[in-house]
Amino acid sequence: MGMLCAVSFNRYGRLYYLDPGELRPQVGDKVLVPTDDGPEVAECVWAAQWVTEETDGFPRLVGLAGDDDLSRDEALRRRKAEAKVAAKRLIRAHGLPMKVVAVDHVLASADGGGERSTVYFTAPHRVDFRSLVRDLGATLHCRVELRQLSARDSARVQGGIGSCGRDLCCATFLNDFEPVTIRMAKDQDLPLNPLRISGACGRLMCCLKYEHPLYSRFQESAPAIGARVTTPEGEGRVVGHSVPRDAVNVRLDADGSRSMCSRADVCGSRRAYEGRDQSGPAGVTK
Repeated sequence: MGMLCAVSFNRYGRLYYLDPGELRPQVGDKVLVPTDDGPEVAECVWAAQWVTEETDGFPRLVGLAGDDDLSRDEALRRRKAEAKVAAKRLIRAHGLPMKVVAVDHVLASADGGGERSTVYFTAPHRVDFRSLVRDLGATLHCRVELRQLSARDSARVQGGIGSCGRDLCCATFLNDFEPVTIRMAKDQDLPLNPLRISGACGRLMCCLKYEHPLYSRFQESAPAIGARVTTPEGEGRVVGHSVPRDAVNVRLDADGSRSMCSRADVCGSRRAYEGRDQSGPAGVTK
C-alpha cells in the first residue's frame, strides 16, 4: 500500500502514475517528472492519495516545478511549434505524401547534449525523406529524426473523442494495443458495419475487447437460442439473450408471451428438470 498521483504532459493527454514521495501535489500543480531526457514539466490531474496496490515499481516525482523549469518548458513548447510549422512547409515543398502528427523536441543540456527534434508522421507507404531531413536540420539548426507511425499510434498521439463521447482510451490509459478481431463484434451481436465498430484510427475499436470475456462466459453457460428451458413462470423456448442483464428472453408455451428470466434461474431450473426426467421417486434410476 502506498500513494500515487497522476500527471499529464498535455491537456486531455495520456495519464502517467507516479509515486509522489514526500510531495503532496494538488490538481493543477506543475511537477517535474523523470524522463529519459531529464526532468520535464507536467500537470498534476489527480492529487496524491493512498491506493491499495504496491507502488514500489512506480517512478517518483522529482519535485515541484519552479520558475526556471516553467520558463524552460515554455521554450520547449515554442521550439516544438516552430519545428512542426517548418516540417509541414518543407513537406509541401518536397511534394511528399506525409502528414505530420506530432513533434518532440529536446533542448540542449548542460552536459553537452545538443538539441534534437523528432518528427512523427503518417504516410500511405514508405517514403524517401532523406532530402527532407537535411533541409529540416538546416532550418532548425539541430539534429532531426523522422519516425513513421501506424494508424493506431497516430490516434494515440493526436488524441480525440470516441463514439462514446469520452477521450480515446489509447490516448489516456491504454499502454499496449491488444489484438481485436471481428469475432468479438459478432459474439456481442454488434452490427458488422465498419463505421459502427471502427475507432478514430479506422481500425476495430479497442473497447470491443473489454466486454468480450463477459460474453464468452455467458455463452458457455447460458442455454442457446432455440433451446427449451423451464422458468419460474413455466416452460418455454429461448428466443434471445441479454448479456448486460445476465438474462435470457423466453417465449412461454402457455400463452406465447415473452419473459425475461435470469440466466441463473433458467439454468438451475433446467438442470433440475433434466435430473428429474432421468430419475424416479426416491432417487431410483429409471
